[in-house]
Order: sequence, then C-alpha cells, then structure tokens
Amino acid sequence: MTVRARGMRMLGAVALLSMIGTNGVAASEPAYSPSELRILRSLWLGSLPPLPDDPSNAYDTDPRAARLGRALFSDVRLSQNGALSCATCHPPGGGFQDRKPVAEGLGRLPRRSMPLAGVAYNTWFFWDGRKDSLWAQALTPIENPIELGMPRDGVVALVAAHYRSEYEAIFGPLPAEPRAESATTRAFVNVGKSIAAFVRTIAPTPARFDHYVEAALAGTKPDAAGTMTATELRGLRLFIGRAHCTNCHAGPLFTNGEFHFTRVPQVATEHGRSDAIALLRGDELNCLGPYSDARPDACTALRFMDPDTRDTLQAFKTPSLRNVAVRAPYMNAG
Repeated sequence: MTVRARGMRMLGAVALLSMIGTNGVAASEPAYSPSELRILRSLWLGSLPPLPDDPSNAYDTDPRAARLGRALFSDVRLSQNGALSCATCHPPGGGFQDRKPVAEGLGRLPRRSMPLAGVAYNTWFFWDGRKDSLWAQALTPIENPIELGMPRDGVVALVAAHYRSEYEAIFGPLPAEPRAESATTRAFVNVGKSIAAFVRTIAPTPARFDHYVEAALAGTKPDAAGTMTATELRGLRLFIGRAHCTNCHAGPLFTNGEFHFTRVPQVATEHGRSDAIALLRGDELNCLGPYSDARPDACTALRFMDPDTRDTLQAFKTPSLRNVAVRAPYMNAG
C-alpha cells in the first residue's frame, strides 16, 4: 500500500470519530453485508439495553435520592475551599466531562476526568477500575485531598445543616452527636448513593451516527440528521472491518469496559489496573463490604475478578467514543 493510500485510510478512521456526536454533509449510500449490518446494529444507540440495577445501592432508582444527588453534585460547599463540586470536573455538555488534559481540583491529578453519560452501564469505575460501583466512585473525589478534600464528618455536617429533611426522608435519621465512626461512614456512603442515583440518569443522546445506522438498518436513505461524508463512510468501513476498532470500542457506548496496555505515554509512572486490583479487593466500600446493600452472591464481578496482575500493568480502561469529537485531548493522561 502506498503512503498516500495509508494516509487516506487513516483520515477515514479519524473522520469517523468526528461524526459520533457531531454534524456533517451528505454522501453516497454504500451497501453493507449482513455481517456489517449486525455490527452497525450493535453500535447503534437503539441497541442500548435498559439500565442495569446496582445491587449494592438500594436507592439507585429512588427519584428522591436522585433529586438529592443532583443538588449535592453541584454544591460547592462539598469542597474544602468552597469553590469546587462534582460538576467542576463533570460539567453538563460533552458527556459531563471538563475537556482538560488532566483533572484539576485543589491540586492537579495525574489523569483526566472521564465522561459520565452512560456511566451507569459500567462494571468498573475510574481509568484503572479501582471501584466497583457508581456510589463508591462518587465518594472518592469528595475526600481525596487533591480533589474536593472534604472529610467524612464534614460531609455529614453539611448534609445535616442543609439537606437534613431530604436525607432523612430517604435514609432515616442522621447520626447524632457524638458520631460513631461507622455511623458517619454510613451517612457518608448514603451521600454517594444519592449522587449515584442522579448520575445514573445521565444518558447518552442520539448522534448523527445513530440516525445514519437507523436508516441503514431500515434500508432507507438517511435524512439530513443522519448524512455522512464520503471520508466518514470510508472511516466507518475501516472501523467495523479491517482496522478491528470494535475489538475494544464495541457496543452502543463504543467501549468494551475492559483494560488494555496501549503504550500511550503517561505523565507519571502509573501501574493502572494492576495496582487497582489489590485496592479494590481490600476496599471497605466494595460490593462485598459492610456498606453495600448487595447479597454476596450478587457481587459476581468482584468475586470472580481475575487477581493476576501480570497482564494488567499500565493497562487502562477503554474510553467511550460517544461525543469523542468534542472531548479533546485524549487518553487517560490527555
């Protein structure tokens, strides 16, 4: 293959990413084989299954918890300096991601913020998967000294001062003074479960790609919302075919949710998934821990997680490509 031909194929693949969530112009309609149509259907947002229930969070579908979580998500009083919130790194738009090379809270983190649209479909959370529930993930930046930097008792005091009635209507009485450590942690966990109930409602929205695939599956010509350029169509052919992009970027969220060593340079020496496995197994906030609402037999992902770290050194999660065109720069370290 000539250098020019290779360049044209690469341009096609890059152009495909630009249409997963953006606009474009009309192009001629290619014919797809039955196997190609099956792959297209698997990537179509219409194939996204119903939201899974989190057995470790008994409140994940409670609308009252979601309303409380929405308020807490944007409350800057949940930070040590009174200027930061969950929404600082996850603002609405672009999949609830801040588009910075790495996250910035009270300090600068080694990894970039991850998008939240559709995150409730995940099994593992963070780039290295060191949490196994959305509520445990939500709590991590709150008490991290370089993110929001709030201690657990400070979070509970904030809830008691400003959200007592909303909290107690869902979870019962807040712990009385003086607080036992376990009671404080229980209330702190309930804050995370509320935020998770809200984040669970953040769903991906149809993109131009989805309108195009819907027309392709129906055997009709796409309307203006689903048209694609000739370059994008070449990229699509590569994406679902010879480039094997769907080996990792599969399904309606364009991710297999697994961890891979991609040899992308890091801003710091990080071991990724290999370190996270031990952290997760010993975490009191995991699915098998005392603050989980799940029966042990419901924690299948954690119970059967492969403890072997030899193949996970510097492996990071495959990111979703939904709205990827508006979320530069890329990879876990931006």
